[in-house]
Amino acid sequence: MITMQSPLKTPIEQFVIDTVKKKRIEKGYSQRELAYMLDVSVGFIGNTENPRYRAKYNLNHINTLAIIFKCNPKDFLPDGPII
Repeated sequence: MITMQSPLKTPIEQFVIDTVKKKRIEKGYSQRELAYMLDVSVGFIGNTENPRYRAKYNLNHINTLAIIFKCNPKDFLPDGPII
């Protein structure tokens, strides 16, 4: 029997991931370079950016990412709620 499964990432989680990926590419950082700066495995970055995996950034990651990208942690969040 085929059933509909819920997405592995919520819309706001995907928004954060997409924002981080955009900033990573704009800065010219590879997944490996970002993983080193964030002190996580290269696999974690790859799995986070891949919609088939559950990996996602937590608040501590977002804070460190703000330091890496020299921005505000709020820059990774949408201006309003995602419905």
